[in-house]
Amino acid sequence: MLPEYLRTGIVVIHQLPKTERTLWLRLLGKGKVQEEAIDEIQLLPVNHPLRSNILTLLTNFQANLQITETLDSEERSLIMKLSPLYIQWEQDALKRGEEQGIQQGIQQGKRLTIEGMLEAKFGELDPELSQIIEPLIQLPTKEVTQLIMQSNREELLSRFPTAN
Repeated sequence: MLPEYLRTGIVVIHQLPKTERTLWLRLLGKGKVQEEAIDEIQLLPVNHPLRSNILTLLTNFQANLQITETLDSEERSLIMKLSPLYIQWEQDALKRGEEQGIQQGIQQGKRLTIEGMLEAKFGELDPELSQIIEPLIQLPTKEVTQLIMQSNREELLSRFPTAN
């Protein structure tokens, strides 16, 4: 028996209820308990924060297992069970990266367009005009075009006073 001041308890993983709160611990189990926990992870929605965190850790764990030279049959089985999760995690990560890249590309293109329009209308971009580029990027493209084409320099700068 451990002393009370250590506040220690024993968790019997295979007896834990099958809830989201116990998922982390059940992943640490063995055999059927662990397999069921992995299956539960696959059923979580793609954007669920727990799923993302667990998949990241499981893929690292799988990579560590794969470089181990001596695997027992249970570890080989676990690698096989984790493989589809790893592939799904990798595809989700690539998709998120592509979406971020596309969004950044759109923002960069819009920035270059706005800079070009301001330069064409007012000559070089001085510090005052440069400060209104970010607020202009946030507006719809049609509105930006109308503002730049129909406004003089002072009207544009007064429209975005916080940028001055």
